[in-house]
Amino acid sequence: MSDPQVRITEFTDPGCPWAWSAEPARRRLNWLYGDEIEWRTRMVVLAESPSDYEEKGISPEMIQRSTRDIAADHGMPIDTTLRPRVTATADACRTVIATRLNAPEHEGQVLRCLRVGYFSGGMLDDRETIDDAVKSAGLDPEEVRAWAQEDATEEAFREDMAAARKPMPAAKALDHKLANWSGGQRYTCPSYEIERRADGVRIAVPGFQPFATYDVVLANLIPGLDRRDPPDDVAHVLDWAGTPLASQEVATVCDISRPEARERLGHVAEERHAGADGFWTLPN
Repeated sequence: MSDPQVRITEFTDPGCPWAWSAEPARRRLNWLYGDEIEWRTRMVVLAESPSDYEEKGISPEMIQRSTRDIAADHGMPIDTTLRPRVTATADACRTVIATRLNAPEHEGQVLRCLRVGYFSGGMLDDRETIDDAVKSAGLDPEEVRAWAQEDATEEAFREDMAAARKPMPAAKALDHKLANWSGGQRYTCPSYEIERRADGVRIAVPGFQPFATYDVVLANLIPGLDRRDPPDDVAHVLDWAGTPLASQEVATVCDISRPEARERLGHVAEERHAGADGFWTLPN
C-alpha cells in the first residue's frame, strides 16, 4: 500500500458544536479518498475552566440558543436541553491527547465517543461522561486517567494549545474564521491545515466550511487524486464506518437528502434517539 498523498491536521475540540457539525464532511472525505488522506488532530482547548466562558459572558442559555440554531441548520443530533452550567473542555482534550500518546489507534474513537456523549446531553467535564466515552472506545478508564496525568500528556496538551494559537499567515486572510484571545488569534473549530506530503506544501482552511471547500482544495493541491463514487447502500456506509452514525452523516456520504437517508436507514438499521435525530447501527 502506498503512503497517503495528503496529511490533514484538524484543529478541533470535543465540545465544539461547529466541529461536531463538520463530521459529515469529514466522513465524506474519508469515503471519497480513503487511505490517500492521513489525519492528525490537535486540541484547541476552548475552555480550561468554566470561568473561561463565564468571563466572556457566555451562559448556559446562550449555548442553548446557539446549539439549537446550529442543529437546525446543519442536521447533527444535539440535545439542546438547558444545561445546569457551562463546561470546561480541558479534561476531555487531555483524554484525547493521552490516548494519542499511548494508544494512537484508539484516538479517533475516543474523540468521537466524547462528542457523542456531550452532544447527547452529558457534561463534558464530568468524570462519568469521560469514562463512558473511554469505555465505549474500548479502553480502560483508570488506565487512561493515569495516562492523562503524565508529564508527557501535559506537555503535548500545551503544545496543541500553542499550535492552535499560531494560525498560518494565510489563515489570517479569513479573519472572520479565527477567534480572538488575549495573546492574539487562534484557529476556530474545525480548522484544517492540508499538506501535500510529496513536497510539504500546506494550505490553511480555517473555521467551519462546506464540503465543497475541502474538495476544491484537494483538487487543486493534488490534481487527479483518486476518489470513489458515493455509495448507494446506507447499510454499507454503517458497516464501513464501524461506529453509529447520524442521519446527516449517512446523507452526506451518500450525497442524498437527510429525509431520504432516514427513510433508507429505517429499513435496515436501528436508531438511538438524541436531540432531534439520532445514531444508527445495524442490528446484530
